Amino acid sequence: MVLEFNLEKYLTGGVENIVKGAIKATLSNPQESIFMAKYAFSSKEASKKRAQAEKNGEHIPPFLIASITSKCNLHCTGCYARTNQACVDSAPVCQLTDEEWKRIFIESRDLGIGFILLAGGEPMIRKDVITAAGEIPEIIFPIFTNGTMINDSYIVLLKKFRNLVPILSIEGREEKTDERRGEGVYQKLTCAMDLMKKNKVLFGASVTVTTANLKEVTSKEFLYQLEENGCKVVFYVEFVPVTKEATELAPGDEEREYLKDKLNEIRQSYDKMVFISFPGDEKTSGGCLAAGRGFFHINFHGGAEPCPFSPYSDMNVRDTSVREALNSKLFQNLQRENVLMEEHEGGCVLFERREQVEALLQI
Repeated sequence: MVLEFNLEKYLTGGVENIVKGAIKATLSNPQESIFMAKYAFSSKEASKKRAQAEKNGEHIPPFLIASITSKCNLHCTGCYARTNQACVDSAPVCQLTDEEWKRIFIESRDLGIGFILLAGGEPMIRKDVITAAGEIPEIIFPIFTNGTMINDSYIVLLKKFRNLVPILSIEGREEKTDERRGEGVYQKLTCAMDLMKKNKVLFGASVTVTTANLKEVTSKEFLYQLEENGCKVVFYVEFVPVTKEATELAPGDEEREYLKDKLNEIRQSYDKMVFISFPGDEKTSGGCLAAGRGFFHINFHGGAEPCPFSPYSDMNVRDTSVREALNSKLFQNLQRENVLMEEHEGGCVLFERREQVEALLQI
């Protein structure tokens, strides 16, 4: 007997585990624990909204990725955003205003979306948008940042709005991090971590997993140092190659199985930290979660895209609502044609099937 996969139940269970883990990770910080306990209630309310929408034949994902700027102060090796020209050095053209982003955040909250990942470029360039996000406590906003702009002024903002959670990008220890992100970046990261630990600000780390750093970033030495620095959340993000030359760095089946096994061990050993793998095992989640199944992406000028690695859009939230964007023809075609369920080598199915995605965009 084959059991039918329940996506809403799977996603809701994942959200609840993240919230429970975050509460456990902040028990030593009363202010953060109180906020997370309050947020747990908001998360349950969001789950109810999504469940009701599901009964009405409408699927609402719990996550949104918002790239709030195209500018960045670093030039990291292998950056997909620069290769896709989603990240440039010139001044952004037609980027959404802080008020437009706030409207998007409020619409998302009302639909039942409980996590909005802020990305870029370097999102901390847009302090106006981050401030607007802080004013919506029903949503957790992980800020995926290179960490070089965290200063005393930002600490004041982060202490005021506990729903803003900086997630600092790190590639391993100093040699690996500086090799990819630039000389001296590792030291800036450790200084930012020290500042946040001193001020009891909840923060995490984002690790781009490659064949070159897999064993280092899952080692006891690396994780012990993160724990000592005050890190409470670790995102493992599989590297997606954007050039043929970088293909050898992309984790394959063997590396993903290794990461999966290591994560089971790590979660047992570090009970005061939360570990999240992305995209993780797509077989467990019934296929790729992009294009509105589990999340979708809004770029800096409002284009609704399946995910950051698949920068195609047929609808702009500047001209429409978040709900309408979720029902875009492109998203519907991707789901109807079962592109999200197709077998692939790993990493991102939509990146591997980009020609097929481009063809669906024309339908």
